[in-house]
Amino acid sequence: MRFRKLKQQSKQQHQNNPDIKKVDYVRVVDKIKAFITDMFMIYVPILYILAYVVMGGKDEFQASELAPLVAVSGYGIVYAIFISKSGQTPGKKAYNMKVVDDATHERISFVRAICRYIAFLFSATILLGLFTGFYRKDKKPLHDVLCKTVEIQSDK
Repeated sequence: MRFRKLKQQSKQQHQNNPDIKKVDYVRVVDKIKAFITDMFMIYVPILYILAYVVMGGKDEFQASELAPLVAVSGYGIVYAIFISKSGQTPGKKAYNMKVVDDATHERISFVRAICRYIAFLFSATILLGLFTGFYRKDKKPLHDVLCKTVEIQSDK
């Protein structure tokens, strides 16, 4: 049987089966907007508290080699808590999106959210991982592919 025929049969089965829900994937532009919102609402306060409350000023923060690692790690923990509890960070909630398991569309665990954050750091470092979302139908960047998660439109 030809590929075209198989594809048409598969499409007809999906249309005839009411149990299969259509998933609305999040646009890459909305992901970027949510990320910027999260930076201002979560990461900047962490940096401020670390630099001015804990370390006593920006000069000490800039002189420290450990301070940026502590700030990024603190953001990762807060991010993972938000994702594991509700599937949303404040930025994702503002743009009605959720991070869920790819197969079941259920929330992910704290450990998996931490792994997703570490994979995001890797994706952002090589840049190629972030651009994969532009070329995939499901708009999944590399860290979502590795962790088997997806960002979908939220109902609320």
